[in-house]
Formats: sequence, C-alpha cells, structure tokens
Amino acid sequence: MNHPDGRLRVLSLATLYPNAAAPNFGVFVARQMEAVVRTGAVDLTLVNPVGLPPFPLDRHPRYRSLRGLPERETWQSFDVLRPRFRLLPAIGGRFNPGAILRAVWPIVRHLHAAQPFDLVDAQFFYPDGPAAVRLAAALGVPCSIKARGADIHHWGHAAGTAEQVRRAGQAATGLLAVSQGLADDMVTLGLPRARITVHRTGLDRTVFRPLDQAACRTALGLPETGPVLATVGALIPRKGQRHAIEALVALPEAMLVLAGAGPDEAALRGLARDRGVGERVRFLGPVPHADLPQVLSAADVFVLPTASEGLANAWVEALACGTPVVTTPIPGAQELLTSPDYGRFAGRDGQDIAKAVSDLLAHRPSREAVCAGAAGFSWEANAASLIDHWRGLTG
Repeated sequence: MNHPDGRLRVLSLATLYPNAAAPNFGVFVARQMEAVVRTGAVDLTLVNPVGLPPFPLDRHPRYRSLRGLPERETWQSFDVLRPRFRLLPAIGGRFNPGAILRAVWPIVRHLHAAQPFDLVDAQFFYPDGPAAVRLAAALGVPCSIKARGADIHHWGHAAGTAEQVRRAGQAATGLLAVSQGLADDMVTLGLPRARITVHRTGLDRTVFRPLDQAACRTALGLPETGPVLATVGALIPRKGQRHAIEALVALPEAMLVLAGAGPDEAALRGLARDRGVGERVRFLGPVPHADLPQVLSAADVFVLPTASEGLANAWVEALACGTPVVTTPIPGAQELLTSPDYGRFAGRDGQDIAKAVSDLLAHRPSREAVCAGAAGFSWEANAASLIDHWRGLTG
C-alpha cells in the first residue's frame, strides 16, 4: 500500500454523481462511497467528470446549472473533483472516454506524483471504464470496472461504443456486476467470466423502512382508501411508465404516483389524458432520495415495467418499505423476487400489469413478509465486499 497508514489509496471515476443541480443523480454511488470512507480502510479520491457542450449549447437550461458547479467541493463527507470535459449531446457518446481522459489526466498525474494510487476504479462501464483502464495503464496500477445495467445493455451494443466496452472489460484487472444476470450478459459480450464478481447494491435501513401508510397518503394528498400504485425513476422509455398508466384502464379504483423527472413527462401526461385516467395519475417530479420511503409506504404496489436493469435499487428500496413489486421478468428481478410475497412478474403491457397488480391486491402479503426480500442489503455490507474486491486486485 502506498498510503503511510496502510490504507488503500483508490482513484474512482464516476460520471453519475450527485451535485447541487441534480442531488438525486447517481445517489446510490454516493451512498456506496460514503460507506467506503466510513470504514477508514480507504483513502478515496472521487473524480466526477462533468460534461459540457460547446458554446452556445452550454447555455441550454440542462447545462447552465452545471457550469456553476465548483471544480472541487466537499460533498457529504469527502472531497469530490469535478473537472469539465467537452460533450457533444446526442451524437458524441463514442468520444466521451477520450474527452474524460484528457480532462482528468493532468489532475491525476499531479496527485499520483505526490502520493501514488494503488488502484483506479470506474463506477460505470461506459464512459468511465475505457477512460479508467487507460489511466490505470499510464499509472501502472490495477483497474476495476463496475457494470450496473444500461452501461452494458445500451453502450455494450451501440455502434461506436460496443468495441470500447469490450476492450475495456478485457483490459481491466477485475470486473463487478450488480447481478448474476448482468454478469452473464457481460460474458456474452466477450468479457472474461473469471474476472467478474457479483456486487449487489446497498440499502440504508434507517431511511428505507415501513412508514404509516395513512399518514404517508395524507402527506402526499392521496385518498385514504383505494389502491395506490407507485413508480420511481427517470421518465424515459426504458423505465416503461406508459405501461403503468395503461394498466389503470383495467384498475378503475387505483391511482398511480410517479416520482421522477425526464423527457417523457409531456408524453406521459398526454397518454393519461387520452386513456381517460388523467385524474388518477399524480406526477410528483424529482423526489429527494430521503423522501422516497413516504412515496413507497403510501403505495400498495410498486410498479416498474422496465426494459432492462442490472438490479434496480428501487426494487430493493420498495421491499424494504414493505411494498411488493410488479416488474418485468428480467434476470436481476428474478434473482431478487424469489417469493410470491415479494411481488409478481408482468410483461410491458397494461393488461398484463393490471392482472399482476390485481393478484397482489387479492393476496396481500404482510409488510413483514415483503421486507424479508431486502434482508442482507446494507451499505456496510456493500462497502466491505467492494473493499475486499479492490484489495484482491492489488495483491
């Protein structure tokens, strides 16, 4: 170890990380890293590269708030570096690893010269991974890359990025996947199975726990009686909120609460009006992560008709709040929802979702039984296994 007190010195790249403009952005990475730092076993340098397009696109509201972020700040309990890199929205995804490397290298070279790193870590496979393996090669240290879902399912197949994902995975010293199903998908892409370790998400049990349902509904302005469905996530096609809205047509007594923001919001509002269920759909916008237990506890069923995930944090958080899940039968979900008490599987179809919800409402499991589905998940366990993985790579 290069740290004088024996701690592991880790440089971690994370393009998704919370900031003042987007406090929910990559919050699960922040929780993980906070738990890592709390162990006292790691001297962590967290680099969160911020992509900004060239003028005048950088004046767009989406990027304007990012321009004002400090390039170094203490976020929660430790310093986060936020160097800028040139971003070409919509068309430039293939160039992001190189742009990140150019932005990060001068900082990393200076820090490494002052006190060498033991390992370079990438918290997402793309674009973080290809940049991280090149940094690690330049520094002469091992590299770890974590796969979380869309970074494999989308970037691992997209033209211009698929080969970068494959090469990064083959060059890395070690790989992580949030579920066994995702690990299998990585092998299909040509990544070495022997280097892949399953590393599941964490959970803050002091926050995500069952709350009084009636009080939560009152606080959210929801009816005291009648089924309430909830979904949490960015309003994008992959998450499939439109299918949850369509399910309401066959669930005439139910309401749907959507927590999240995104480009699909206008289309989803229009769909709700067109299907005649507009008065039974509530858009909450971006809900602070710490307030999600109120939304989840207010609901009878959590619905996520997603096209792809690794192992969704929202599934685990819903179970921890005692709320059963209806989601698609993708590998990560099948690994988690191993009991009928934890939920049901349905296709991305309103009628199919409505049937699954109706079955759960007719055979309601106890909240205690649902909570058992989240047993074993904690940020402490997550951090301990991550540190073990890193130590194994450094010898």
